[in-house]
Amino acid sequence: MTDSLRFDVVDVFADRAFAGNPLAVVHGADKLDTGQMQAIAREFNLSETVFPLPPTQPGASYLARIFTPVEELPFAGHPSVGVAWVLARDGVIPAGDAVQECGAGLLPVWTDAAGARVTGGAPNVGPELDAVALAGAVGLTGGDVDPVAAPGVAGAGLDHVFLPVRADAVARAAVPETETLRAAAGGRGMVTVISLDLANSRVHARMFGPGTGVPEDPATGSAAVGMAVYLVDRGLLPADGESRFTITQGVEMGRPSRLEVGVTAGAGRTTSTSVAGPVVAVSSGQIVAP
Repeated sequence: MTDSLRFDVVDVFADRAFAGNPLAVVHGADKLDTGQMQAIAREFNLSETVFPLPPTQPGASYLARIFTPVEELPFAGHPSVGVAWVLARDGVIPAGDAVQECGAGLLPVWTDAAGARVTGGAPNVGPELDAVALAGAVGLTGGDVDPVAAPGVAGAGLDHVFLPVRADAVARAAVPETETLRAAAGGRGMVTVISLDLANSRVHARMFGPGTGVPEDPATGSAAVGMAVYLVDRGLLPADGESRFTITQGVEMGRPSRLEVGVTAGAGRTTSTSVAGPVVAVSSGQIVAP
């Protein structure tokens, strides 16, 4: 008989099924190699599939390996939130505090019956990028760009490109052609278009990742924590102390999502980030091992 693996599909960053970002959690993959895991992720064809495995580092509760349909990632938010919730639900880790091992290091996670929160990786600020070229890559014009801050690269476990635009431009943005995006984004295959309403602690976002096999993502936790780093660096969030904001994403895809973001800064630099949201079970079953 062909070996099979148990899986769960959950919707992350939504309080009901068929919203948020769907995630496949594949259990018992200890004997699979990277190619087999990638094949399973390609079969599910979701923005990410996660494989919880025994930890390899002291202090870790479990190891999470995270794949898009075309590549492995060091970190991603909705797989980290979703897998922590599933493991706590199943009693593999205790509810409350735990530690996820992944390519971005050892990251604290916290779970309850409704969802989970994950701490982002090491904050990083990369180069500024040309606003008009980025806008053109996503089907917008220079007039759609919000001049409040220069677009550029930032991350907290996985670098992202951020392009602030005017509120009415978010819905008009389009999935970019991969090579056009790479040319505008310094070789990167992802861009997050954002409209800021920080007076009310709100951001409207769309994340396009054609270079990673994800044309558009309904909810992107790694971009959420990277956005916190970006906003602190640009002086749009307080330079000292804690602040919070809510990201709305996935509306244009019919998969509305809410991501609750926290950031702590000191002297204008981010010191820590987190992203949290609810998780809803949708399906479970068996998948044949490649």
